[in-house]
Amino acid sequence: MRRKIIVVGGVAGGASAACRLRRLDEAAHIIMFERGADISFANCGLPYYVGGVIEQRKKLLVQTPKSMRSRFNIDVRTMSEVIKVKPADKKVEVKNLINDTVYEETYDYLILSPGAQPALHNIPGIEKSNVFVVRNVPDSDNIKQYIQSHQPSAAAVVGAGYIGLEMAEMLKESGLKVTIIEAADQILGALDPDMAAIVQDYIKKQGIDIILSDKVVAMEGAEQVEKVQLESGKTVAAGLIIMGTGVKPEVWLAQEAGLAIGSTGGILVNEYLQTSDPFIYAAGDAIQIKDFVTGDDSLVPLAGPANRQGWIVANNICGRQIKYTGSQGTSIVKIMDMVAGGTGQNEKQLKRKNIDYLFCHAHPFSHATYYPGSSQMTIKLLFTPGEGKILGAQVVGYDNVDKTIDVLATAIRAGMNVYDLLELELAYAPPFSSAKSPPNMVAYVAANILDGSIDCVRWEEVRDLLEEGTFLIDARMPREVEKGSVDGAHNIPVDDLRERLDELPKDREIAVFCQVGMRSYIANRILQQNGFKAKNISGGYRLYQYLKNSGLVE
Repeated sequence: MRRKIIVVGGVAGGASAACRLRRLDEAAHIIMFERGADISFANCGLPYYVGGVIEQRKKLLVQTPKSMRSRFNIDVRTMSEVIKVKPADKKVEVKNLINDTVYEETYDYLILSPGAQPALHNIPGIEKSNVFVVRNVPDSDNIKQYIQSHQPSAAAVVGAGYIGLEMAEMLKESGLKVTIIEAADQILGALDPDMAAIVQDYIKKQGIDIILSDKVVAMEGAEQVEKVQLESGKTVAAGLIIMGTGVKPEVWLAQEAGLAIGSTGGILVNEYLQTSDPFIYAAGDAIQIKDFVTGDDSLVPLAGPANRQGWIVANNICGRQIKYTGSQGTSIVKIMDMVAGGTGQNEKQLKRKNIDYLFCHAHPFSHATYYPGSSQMTIKLLFTPGEGKILGAQVVGYDNVDKTIDVLATAIRAGMNVYDLLELELAYAPPFSSAKSPPNMVAYVAANILDGSIDCVRWEEVRDLLEEGTFLIDARMPREVEKGSVDGAHNIPVDDLRERLDELPKDREIAVFCQVGMRSYIANRILQQNGFKAKNISGGYRLYQYLKNSGLVE
């Protein structure tokens, strides 16, 4: 019997499901409804289209209604919004947005992929014509056209997530003075504050202003917004406002149909991505899924997981039972020349869930330093005590960040621990990496912590340690110290340490730092084997500078 399958929504989840359905079932009658004009577009590329990096609009369109019809024989109906689902009758109500007619279609199976919608707040003035969101291609068209026709000199980006930072970069490159406004106390909430501080320091040096821990309470102006009023009393002049305050699942259609909604606010699905109605499946940003690392309920609005979910839904409808094992939220962003990526859990999440963990930092180079063009990155690894199972990782740098975070993401997916990561044999030649690759290097640091070779502390703890009597050593060379050090530190270069042990107090704990951690590790080994109680300050002076510039340490 010929099955009739309706797909609500295109882009990643819906389009992926529709195409996979056709590859598995040539006879199926597949209808895709999309309320916009585009069924499959690169929404992650929208900021780059606004900024002119992607010059041609058509490059954003992954599939067009015409190509979907001709290649996959799918009945694509754009500008058509499904306004009601009737599970008992296995019908949907559809509104043609061009002529406002409403009609019904029956289905054997229904796939919901409505995506997420901007999480906007009820701010006075937010409805004005120079306030924009970045959700689809028409949104990007509107921003581009507004910049060209009105030529604003300043812009405010509200929200410092991935889209917010990408838009800030593109607007800056377009010649606007840009201010980022973030209600939280850091940018890039997916990262921990110490790693976000590196990105924040870089962005400020590029001439973009950042205001943290402050909320927008009003957008003031006559016909258009001229300035943004903040909760603190500050005002920001802006002729263009981008709302990048995040997204929330669009679940009203499922909710009105009586489908179960999860604790996170997403559509509740089982491991086969089936909703509470056995004939209705769901995929993409609107669904509640399991976190791969912890098993907790989660929302992960990312294109990669959405594509995978759509593919799985199609397989399950066609009888190939495949479970969705969850998402670890692997993501990456480029801001000017800097790149930041993360995967798995961050410290904030682990603390919130009362999960015991250890941490470490490493600052390896992107490739062999003797080959031209190498640059330093910062890696943070989170892992369990004892076994050393990898829980999460974050990487910030300029080159090789994507490869490094992908290796670490693969390690998490494979259930690897720190010692497994040590064993990875990764491609090496001087232009590409080092004999000990960045993932290997951070694994060595983590293994040293696990086996007791070093005891790590954070910079955030150092001030309290000093007040308790800890003796602080700066193990760098004097010429490095001349450029800056930490108040209260005693400069004893690591190469001189053995000859100067008699200068150290035997009855006090000793904390050591160097530039990035290697020399302080060696110093720790010397001290511990000579009867001193020593600690290594994670991240070295390099991390301290970023933390100090961001106000996270004194």
